[in-house]
Amino acid sequence: MTLKDKHIVLGITGGIAAYKSVMLLRLLMKADAEVQVIMTPAAKEFVTPVTFSSLSGKPVISEFFTANSGEWHSHVDLGLWADLMVVAPATASTIGKMANGIADNMLVTTYLSAKEDVMIAPAMDLDMWRHPSTQRNLTQLQKDGVLVISPGEGSLASGLEGKGRMAEPQEILDEIERYFSSKENLKGIKVIVTAGPTYENIDPVRFIGNYSSGKMGFELAGEFARRGAEVTLLTGPVTLETPAGKIKRINVSSAEDMYIAARSIFPDMDIAVFAAAVADYTPEIKANHKIKREHEEEITIRLKRNPDIAASLGASKKNQITAGFALETDNELENAQKKLKTKNFDFVILNSLRDPEAGFMKDTNKVTIVSKSGEIEAFEAKSKREVARDIVDILEKAIKEKSETL
Repeated sequence: MTLKDKHIVLGITGGIAAYKSVMLLRLLMKADAEVQVIMTPAAKEFVTPVTFSSLSGKPVISEFFTANSGEWHSHVDLGLWADLMVVAPATASTIGKMANGIADNMLVTTYLSAKEDVMIAPAMDLDMWRHPSTQRNLTQLQKDGVLVISPGEGSLASGLEGKGRMAEPQEILDEIERYFSSKENLKGIKVIVTAGPTYENIDPVRFIGNYSSGKMGFELAGEFARRGAEVTLLTGPVTLETPAGKIKRINVSSAEDMYIAARSIFPDMDIAVFAAAVADYTPEIKANHKIKREHEEEITIRLKRNPDIAASLGASKKNQITAGFALETDNELENAQKKLKTKNFDFVILNSLRDPEAGFMKDTNKVTIVSKSGEIEAFEAKSKREVARDIVDILEKAIKEKSETL
C-alpha cells in the first residue's frame, strides 16, 4: 500500500532500539509518506539527528525553538498536520509522561496536541515492561485511545531473554498500512448505533433509569467512523462528547423517543448495533407536576412495557446486519442464544455483570460474541476501544460476505 499524501509524525525516544527507527523511517519514505521526526533529547544520545534529517528531507525537531535563530516549533501545528503519530521506540519514561500528561519535551506536547490517532511501539527491558507502573500507564494510554504495538520476545540489551524488544520496522509499517487501509473499509456503509440509558419520567424531576454510561456505544460509533462509515449515533442521556468522524448524533431521553427515532432511520441502514440499555418498563402515568411527599407511608407506581426496539426492527429488517448486547447475570450463554432468535440478530455481544471487568460505568469490557451460525468467540478483557475494534472487525467481515452474495 502507498502512504502517499499521508503526514506522519515519527517520535523517537532514548532507547537502544532507536537504531531500528532509522529503518522504519526508510520504509515510510519508500512508501511515499511525508514524515516529520521528533526526537527527545535522550534519543540524540543513541542516533544523531543528521541521520534522520538526511533520510526524511526535513530538519529533525527536538526543542521548542531553534537556539541560533529563535524559530519556534509549534506542537499545535504539528498535531493538526499529522494524519498519524507513531512513537517508536516508546520508552517506559515517555510512556509514563504520555499517560500522565507530563509535557516537558516537544514529543509529549505534540502528543497532547495530536488530533488524529497515536500509535506506540514500546521498547524496554523485561523487568521494566513487567513493572506494575508500566502496565498501569499502558492501560491508561489504551483507555485514552492510543494504539499499542506489542513488543516482541528475545534477547534484550541487558542480556536477559524475554518480552520488551521493539517490534521490527516492517511489522510497524504493516500496522501503519493496516491503519490507513481500514479507514476506507466501510466507505459508503450506513450504520446506526444506539447507546446510553433511557430515562423514564415519573414526574418532571424524577425518573427510572440505569447505570449505562454510553461508553461502549460511543466507542463503536467512533470505530465505524474511523473505517469510513456514515454513522448515526442515537443516544440516551449521557455526558460523553461525540467521537470524531462522520457521525450524526441524535439525543433522546425515553425508550419511546429512541424507538420512534430508530424506526425512522433503520430502513436506510446497512448495519445496526443496539448497544443502548433501554428500559423495559415505563410508568403508566407520568405526573405533570412534582409528586409531593404526603403522609402516606408508600406510593404505588404502575409500570407498562416499553416497545422492544431491537425485536421490532429485527422483525422488519431486510438485508441489514444487526447485533445487540446481552448483559446477563445467570445462564449467560443460554440467554444470549435466545436473544439471537427473539431479536432476529446476526450477532449477540455477551457480557456478564459477574465479571468485574465488564458492565456499566467501566472503561474495560470482556465480551463473548455469539453468531446465528453457531460460532462463539470469547475475548480477553480489554479497553472498550479495543473491544469496539474486535466487534467492528466481525461486522465488517459479515457485511462484506453479504455484499458478495447479493
